[in-house]
Amino acid sequence: MKIFIIFYGVSKNIVGIRVKRARRMAKPLITQENLVARLETMRVKTDRTIVSKIENGKRPVHDYEVVALAKALKVSVCWLLGIAKDK
Repeated sequence: MKIFIIFYGVSKNIVGIRVKRARRMAKPLITQENLVARLETMRVKTDRTIVSKIENGKRPVHDYEVVALAKALKVSVCWLLGIAKDK
């Protein structure tokens, strides 16, 4: 299942924007390579190019990836989906 949220006048790439924000706000900073390594420990096959495409809205995010990204970035799934304001 792929997650596509359609709102008129609002970005359809909520997850990608939030992934980039969470990486950059993390202390210490999480690079795309660090994120790939964290995802691989959860058996999610990815690479830096895929993370970049997700962050730039060029690739949809699968449901299992949303859960793994939230765990890897230590944020909630609801925050990644733009439902919650707090991580």
